Amino acid sequence: MKWSNFFIPTMKEIPIGTEAVSHQLLLRAGLVHMLTSGVYSYLPLGLRVLRRVEGIIREEMNAIGANELFLPCLHPMELWKQTGRDEVLADVMIRFRDKRKRDMCLGPTHEEVITNLVKDFIRSYRQLPTVLYQIQTKFRDELRTRFGIVRACEFIMKDAYSFDRDKEGLKKNYDLMYGAYKKIFDRCGLETVVLEADSGVMGGDVSHEYMVPAPIGEDAIITCDSCGNQTGANATYASGKICPKCKKGKLFSQVAIELGHIFQLGTKYSAAQEALFLDEDGKQRPIIMGCYGIGVSRVIAAIIEKHNDDKGIKWPKEVAPFDVEILPVPGADDNTEINELTDRYDRELVGLGMEVLVDDRQESAGRKFNDADLVGIPLRLTIGKRNLAQGNVEIKIRASSEVITVEKGSAVRKIKELAGTAVCAAKN
Repeated sequence: MKWSNFFIPTMKEIPIGTEAVSHQLLLRAGLVHMLTSGVYSYLPLGLRVLRRVEGIIREEMNAIGANELFLPCLHPMELWKQTGRDEVLADVMIRFRDKRKRDMCLGPTHEEVITNLVKDFIRSYRQLPTVLYQIQTKFRDELRTRFGIVRACEFIMKDAYSFDRDKEGLKKNYDLMYGAYKKIFDRCGLETVVLEADSGVMGGDVSHEYMVPAPIGEDAIITCDSCGNQTGANATYASGKICPKCKKGKLFSQVAIELGHIFQLGTKYSAAQEALFLDEDGKQRPIIMGCYGIGVSRVIAAIIEKHNDDKGIKWPKEVAPFDVEILPVPGADDNTEINELTDRYDRELVGLGMEVLVDDRQESAGRKFNDADLVGIPLRLTIGKRNLAQGNVEIKIRASSEVITVEKGSAVRKIKELAGTAVCAAKN
């Protein structure tokens, strides 16, 4: 892919009104564009990151036997009235009446809709368990949007739902999802803290949150300096209190972003919406449900928060928009060799299955280098007159800022070696 054919509107200056590093870099690196407060467009570069994160999620969901579907954004309010959440979520629901005089809303979440769907198809215990998931846009009328795509009015979520005949089945699916979430966040380059949590308006008896310490979070991880016990709380939680578990250590807090939340819902929705099945004895019973959510938009922001420096983003290799950037630096005279090497490296790397971005713009070397660091592709292959005079080219590892000089004939082999190791994963 040539940079000149790709839409990457980078910015030199920090946008006015942005306080989060991730928000600033998302805008400056040309990943997103703000249409209005809390509403963002994903530009081509940002969409590539989004698709890679979604790909990781799909792989891990499919690996535990979940089936992907896609549910409507438009919801009839009668479904929400069945569970009483039309009132519970009234502050964030975007409601309207359509031309048929039906009361509708844009889906803030999908428990009611998925329960209504399963109710029409699952009749017997023989059809259980079933696990369904989607990656979908949610809509919430947030009064206080913050930190760019971290808290927005329109955002992307992965939500999954398990349907079981009993609590033992629910626990099995819950444990599978618990492990899958850990793998997803690890592959995205995020070290999460998993905490027992309050189920809140979702309902159910058991839930866990996946948190990532970051300065822009709206939650907190509370840790005892003696026994190490960890709990979650609102970010305003006061440090310095005595640990309620060991009774001797002091608590300290870390601000954190909640990226995922999983719930053992039980029968809250199935009972209210009469999603029933016949057991072995021919008796009708409500389906036992679990719910599992990941804020996909938030994951992207969290990755940037954890993987950046003063020059820009340092993408972990599994979520990077491209694997390699080729950066030719033409001289004032004959550039035939530079152009030929650029084409050759591009062709050979693509042949190895890599995604390659070639910065072919007629810009200064300084502008190209600055944009390369800003965009943060894991490996950069620079072809310039000075090194070529010695038969060499230069490889930069964005994660560590290490620069390696290699013989021009071995550059592709070295890129392949680096791309296959953990060295490409960004480090703090």
